[in-house]
Amino acid sequence: MRIACPICGERDRREFYYKGAALERPEAEASLEEWHAHVNLRQNPAGVLAELWYHEMGCGSWLSVTRNTVTHEILEVELASTSGLGEAI
Repeated sequence: MRIACPICGERDRREFYYKGAALERPEAEASLEEWHAHVNLRQNPAGVLAELWYHEMGCGSWLSVTRNTVTHEILEVELASTSGLGEAI
């Protein structure tokens, strides 16, 4: 799989660190049940998913990658700081 970094261009996925699906973090005062669900209970959806990737062996940017988890087709890549997903880092 190849990821087109907006800064470095197309690179092999081994240059990147996969953080996972972009998840909304509960508020600090959320209940123990909400935190338990956030930390331990994750869905594993098949299909198009917004993910966070870190270009570890390149420019050091966090990327928002829209990827089909069934086919591994990458539909869109943008800097997380401009996509709104930067808060999930």
